[in-house]
Amino acid sequence: MLVAFILALTVQAAPDAATRIDQIDTCLTCHGDETLEVTLENGDTQSLFISHEVFARSVHGDKLSCVDCHTDMVEIPHETRAFSSRREISLAYYEQCKRCHFQNYAKTLDSVHDTALARGDTTAPLCVDCHGAHDVAPPNQPRTRISQTCASCHAGVSAVFARSVHGRALVDTGSADVPTCTDCHRSHDVAGPHAGNWIDRTPELCASCHADTPLMEKYGLSTLVHQTYLTDFHGVTARLRRSDRDRDQPVIARCTDCHGVHDIMKVDDPESPVIRANLVKTCQRCHADATENFPAAWLSHYEPTWERAPLVAAVTLAYKFLIPFMMGGLILQILLHVWRVVVNR
Repeated sequence: MLVAFILALTVQAAPDAATRIDQIDTCLTCHGDETLEVTLENGDTQSLFISHEVFARSVHGDKLSCVDCHTDMVEIPHETRAFSSRREISLAYYEQCKRCHFQNYAKTLDSVHDTALARGDTTAPLCVDCHGAHDVAPPNQPRTRISQTCASCHAGVSAVFARSVHGRALVDTGSADVPTCTDCHRSHDVAGPHAGNWIDRTPELCASCHADTPLMEKYGLSTLVHQTYLTDFHGVTARLRRSDRDRDQPVIARCTDCHGVHDIMKVDDPESPVIRANLVKTCQRCHADATENFPAAWLSHYEPTWERAPLVAAVTLAYKFLIPFMMGGLILQILLHVWRVVVNR
């Protein structure tokens, strides 16, 4: 009873280090036994062993005691609770995280994962499925840990991503500059291709890196890819269709329509859909009658210059002078006409 009284008090306030260690040692009196387990209603067994070493190495090891999360375990022996499966145990306790991480918990309510859980899919990932329970570690150390975590459910997508230019760079460098799953899909408020307008907004998603001048200069990449996309007929078409709420045609062509999604390759990779050898096939996805010369009519992501597309550059330059000249002449003509009317009165 004395232990139960002590545990109850500690729920109300954060314990000091000595008290926290005493609480953990008290719990491990039983849960330090590697053979401790319970048999669930479905016949499975659930180990109740907690490794002191593993918990001590976790991010919570020097901050929390057991009852900070297991708030209902304030009496010894514990109140009996019946669980039908291991998953039911996870579902019963995963909301304990919100006591400290409410902001991130609130974000999960807008995620595709929570939507799946709400419609009864109990396999939808919970906090502990991504972060662990007693072995919680920094989610991005190393950075590849993020995609490895997602791969536990999305193995097929993860395998494709690993072969992409982004996936290879992530493994080779581990650099924070390289996008991983959460950079595109977000972390707690995870969005997917079925979220409203998510796919339509992929150009802005790509631009978050490819329009970042300091970042692209670091790798010798041009930031013109986004700007030229917005101004060419692909970007204009996509923007017009997005603005038409009553549209009956899909929004095309976005970055992912040509470059791929999780399987994006370097533009000079033989497997890239935008390398010259494969470009006609890529164009034919939308332009069924496209011939070998069809891609040549497009400037790609380049701006017209005297070295590249001199005729287009000349026309562009001419318009820059011709249009102001014509507008200026029109305004001058109107002013002279008004002046003549006033003078002749």
